[in-house]
Amino acid sequence: MRQYSIPATVKETPLNPDKGITRKQPEDFYVPDLCRVRAVFLLLITSELLVLVLAIVQAERSWIDWNYFGLLSLFVQWTTLTSAALICLLRPWLARLSVTRATLAIVAIVLLDVLAFSLFADSVLHPEPGIALWQGIAKKLLLALLIILMVLRYFYLQHQWQQQQEAEMQARLTSLQARIQPHFLFNSMNTIASLIATNPEQAEDAVLDLSELFRASLRTDDQLVPLSHELDLCQRYLTIEALRLGDRLNLEWDIQSGLEQQAIPPLTLQPLVENAIYHGIQPRPEGGTVRIEITTKGHFVYLMVQNPKPERTGPQHQGNQIALTNTQARLRALFGEPAVLKHSQQNNIYTVTLRLPKRTVSQSNITARR
Repeated sequence: MRQYSIPATVKETPLNPDKGITRKQPEDFYVPDLCRVRAVFLLLITSELLVLVLAIVQAERSWIDWNYFGLLSLFVQWTTLTSAALICLLRPWLARLSVTRATLAIVAIVLLDVLAFSLFADSVLHPEPGIALWQGIAKKLLLALLIILMVLRYFYLQHQWQQQQEAEMQARLTSLQARIQPHFLFNSMNTIASLIATNPEQAEDAVLDLSELFRASLRTDDQLVPLSHELDLCQRYLTIEALRLGDRLNLEWDIQSGLEQQAIPPLTLQPLVENAIYHGIQPRPEGGTVRIEITTKGHFVYLMVQNPKPERTGPQHQGNQIALTNTQARLRALFGEPAVLKHSQQNNIYTVTLRLPKRTVSQSNITARR
């Protein structure tokens, strides 16, 4: 058998579901965190557009009443910022309330804020109180009530939609992660059966490696694991395949140091290596070389798997596309647009490249595997 080297792998453990890196779940409270700059910015833009509409409606001789627009903008921006700040500070308390009580509390906060600024603004602009003053304040309160109810309704519907999307995505991730190629199971069992009589110790090691692969495929709680853990699974898989393919399988590893704690979805690299062997090595009588390269550049980590170009384009090629599509779906669900998976063919070499955002898994987020 041709000798090939597999880099020493630091055995890592799955992430603790309570402390590990997991995809962020939607908060129970339907109102978004208004302490974030993006949320406040969107509120200011939306309120300013509303002011612009009112200024256009108010104008009689021109398109926009600029005096009205300036004064109303100042009033709306101050009430928006102070109301957002109050809701932000009280958010932990509001989140413990029921939806109805939290809604009433938020409405009360906004209306009191609008009332306070209305009294202050009207006392400056119109020092003498009168019926017109209170009518103007009542109109402001009624308009604020309608706006806040519409905004809260939007937040509630958005929260419900996000929860539904999260549940659907979690079910899809679990389904994709639990899949395993049946041909690999059959080939591995045949290899182990042939080794039982001739080399029982090697057969026992193969059974342990196979059980670890299945354990990883059934462990659906971990959405991100260290790269070293994924390399350990690849090592176990390649050890089993080396027993079957012998000197037809040659490996080249080029792994940049310092990436052991890079976060990666479980069973991401191993299926790519499995496809490389199944489509690029197994159909060739002379075998070939599978090259695995992992490097970092800028804010991204690149994983590349190369194998000889598949000679046939029938069902195997279709199965390869399905595997790549499933992997791409998992990456997009967990990392979004920054994660990219692409494949290419050049000089009879088939290459699959995976780009992940650079994200590490700290040792405190890893628990002992038992």
